[in-house]
Amino acid sequence: MSSSTADIVRRLGENAEAVCRRYLGNGRREGHYWMVGNIHNERGRSLYVRLPSHHDGALSAGKWTDAESGDHGDLLDIIAANCGHASFRETLQEARRFLSLPMEPPAARNPAPRKHPAGTPQAARRLWAGSKPVAGSLGQAYFLGRRILNAASADALRFHPNCYYRASEDDAADCRPAWPAIIAAVTDDAGMITGVHRTWLDPTGGKAPVAFPRRAMGNLLGHGVRFGRAGPMMVFGEGLETLLSVREFLPAMPMIAGLSAAHLAAIAFPDGLRRLYVARDNDDAGRLAFETIADRASSADIELLPLDSELGDFNADLTTFGHDRVRSAIKAQLCRADRLEQF
Repeated sequence: MSSSTADIVRRLGENAEAVCRRYLGNGRREGHYWMVGNIHNERGRSLYVRLPSHHDGALSAGKWTDAESGDHGDLLDIIAANCGHASFRETLQEARRFLSLPMEPPAARNPAPRKHPAGTPQAARRLWAGSKPVAGSLGQAYFLGRRILNAASADALRFHPNCYYRASEDDAADCRPAWPAIIAAVTDDAGMITGVHRTWLDPTGGKAPVAFPRRAMGNLLGHGVRFGRAGPMMVFGEGLETLLSVREFLPAMPMIAGLSAAHLAAIAFPDGLRRLYVARDNDDAGRLAFETIADRASSADIELLPLDSELGDFNADLTTFGHDRVRSAIKAQLCRADRLEQF
């Protein structure tokens, strides 16, 4: 019996380092990541592939992100790019050869393979224009459930009651084509919308029961979800809920959410920025993003300071420990001048 695509992806993830040594031989291992220039195996450190670790096994192993281009995917994408395949079937056959699995029998060609065009900034702006305020919506109820009380006041957030969701092969066959969704505007330094981030919701509460309840579309590299006008002192963070949790206690401080560790590391520094706090996630990707920002900040004469959570991120802290404890933790990590101004 031939292996399913999901099973092949899982097996590749379990052997992620061997896959990288075979198809990304110009890279090298650094901690729990394989670092290389890009998906085409050029030298450098822009693309990083998650390797298995004793913390999470192969749960996320094989997932990769290119910090320069903003692209991401799995090991099948890497095999396809390395081998120059013209079809997904060729890539699966190569993966089976690598894993020593039985070959798939020949099948009739599909004369019209389904293709999904990538989201564009224009499509992102249309979705934003068709969305509604968060206040009084299911989106506000979701944030309140995450103990985020002030989300409805954020201009960068809207709500769409019936947002299209493109099902993947990891979703159930009867997956609904649309769900309510929180829409976050991704903008450049001038305030132009270049993309959006969507968080699909279950009408009964929590995130929608889909394989990928969060997705971004549009031009994301160097941009982010912005709260407040840029100034000499700012906070950068990775996840939207992480930054909104910090904003509960620093509502007057300008902030930008990068939406992923790779995009966090690539956010363009606004003019006039002099001191930057980074609310980094407590994992290898978050630490790597902080190191990348530190290199850039040093050359730009920007003072860089971390904001560290106790658990995986500040929203995990907020939902676990409550407002008082998180407020005290953030206050203790600010420099004295900012502490006096913000609290």
